[in-house]
Amino acid sequence: MSEAPKKRWYVVQAFSGFEGRVATSLREHIKLHNMEDLFGEVMVPTEEVVEIRGGQRRKSERKFFPGYVLVQMVMNDASWHLVRSVPRVMGFIGGTSDRPAPISDKEVDAIMNRLQQVGDKPRPKTLFEPGEMVRVNDGPFADFNGVVEEVDYEKSRLKVSVS
Repeated sequence: MSEAPKKRWYVVQAFSGFEGRVATSLREHIKLHNMEDLFGEVMVPTEEVVEIRGGQRRKSERKFFPGYVLVQMVMNDASWHLVRSVPRVMGFIGGTSDRPAPISDKEVDAIMNRLQQVGDKPRPKTLFEPGEMVRVNDGPFADFNGVVEEVDYEKSRLKVSVS
């Protein structure tokens, strides 16, 4: 009695902006072809970010790897063809075109840790550091350049010295 082959993580390149649809289509193709035993998770790693638009705080999702979908699977000809047959899939990343290479366990652990660190609190979309040059684009100092002095992500505020 032999042990089932281990499912490894592979990176699938999808059309940019269609990662979610590719992941959904892939899950549907897996069920349709009764290949659930060859596949594990299909995911598009994202984090929630906060941005200010029109004076309003808005939460949105940002992809860690735009244009890519992570797939846990046993690689064989049938599973390879199934993934390649999904609309808007460009191919696998790594290895050769007909024999893709899985990503290392170390890389998988790093991605999973990053997903776990994304907690309840959304991150700001743009990160600033003191000493950074910025351009003011609204208010009485519009079109002025300045230097970031303080950053308060809790209140989504910057203290900028305008020159």
